[in-house]
Amino acid sequence: MNHTDEPLLEILFQDEWLVAINKREGLLVHRSKIDRFETRFAMQMLRDQIGQHVYPVHRLDKPTSGVLLFALNSNTARKMTDLFAARETMKEYLAVVRGYSNEHAVIDYALKEELDRKTDRLVNQDKEPQQAVTAYRRLATYELPFPVGRYQTARYSLLQLSPKTGRKHQLRRHMKHIFHPIVGDTSHGDGKQNQFMRDQFNCHRLLLHAAQLGFIHPENGEWLEINAPLHDSFSDVIAAMKAAGSFRAE
Repeated sequence: MNHTDEPLLEILFQDEWLVAINKREGLLVHRSKIDRFETRFAMQMLRDQIGQHVYPVHRLDKPTSGVLLFALNSNTARKMTDLFAARETMKEYLAVVRGYSNEHAVIDYALKEELDRKTDRLVNQDKEPQQAVTAYRRLATYELPFPVGRYQTARYSLLQLSPKTGRKHQLRRHMKHIFHPIVGDTSHGDGKQNQFMRDQFNCHRLLLHAAQLGFIHPENGEWLEINAPLHDSFSDVIAAMKAAGSFRAE
């Protein structure tokens, strides 16, 4: 497939300095040793679509969808990278997790650096765990009349997650830590639940979506908030869960 056959990326925001897309799940941000057989990358696709070079300023894991921001020049890229490093951005994610979580809480649980065998061979293996903080709020609960594992019904929560730090796989690891793993997480999740969601709802993705990114624009000083609607692969699962069992919005 050549790039002219590719579906167009959904552009959420663009000005003379920045451009943001609604990344689909399964799309790498840029070429990486993590998946050397992959041929599609958001960075190259966006460059071809808008006809100019783009600079990545943060990352979204391959299985995560949602707001992905690029700069259109190296100077703005450096300023945005500094904003992310200084935690001067507001990020909100949506996730479906196993079980009924608390209505709201803050997870303050340090995370040891998670290394990738292919790309992190030179990283210090003995680094101390790094501070990691995530706030969350429950938006809805679902109970489905299907036995999964040792439970007679399947229960889930739709959460709004707000990471206050930016550690690798932070949201996935934090939700595992409080025993509410994100549905579809093959690294940190619940295999029985993932299989059930595949069989029952044809859900073959991680139900984690970067819904909102907010920050003070580094060039004009104005507050900018970029929102990414859910893709059908996420919203269809929520609709099917709602139809299949009992649902309660918070």
